[in-house]
Amino acid sequence: MTLLNAIPILRMFSIERTYEFYLTYLGFELDWEHRFADDLPLYAQIRRDSVILHLSEHHGDSTPGSAVFLPLDDIESLHGELHGKQYSYARPGIEEVGWGRQMQITDPSGNRLRFCQFS
Repeated sequence: MTLLNAIPILRMFSIERTYEFYLTYLGFELDWEHRFADDLPLYAQIRRDSVILHLSEHHGDSTPGSAVFLPLDDIESLHGELHGKQYSYARPGIEEVGWGRQMQITDPSGNRLRFCQFS
């Protein structure tokens, strides 16, 4: 038996604001969407490089305010890319932490993404 990559499930409250944040601002791509019926909550999968996230409107699927740790190899490139987009709701900075350089960004539902380049 081999464990594969974990896929975090993040709660969302506004599909439009969540998609603007993840797809437009952070550069993720939408893989698929699912609803059990047209009037039921959305569940979706997004991806950027090898990172996969699930986004859910279902009230039992996650707690708003969760944190996801996302290692990367070039934090300066991501920082420059994001600042070039002039997103109105975030202007993240890079901070030195004991294990490397980290940039934290909060999504529209209060979930925190911690991008980190290890020392």
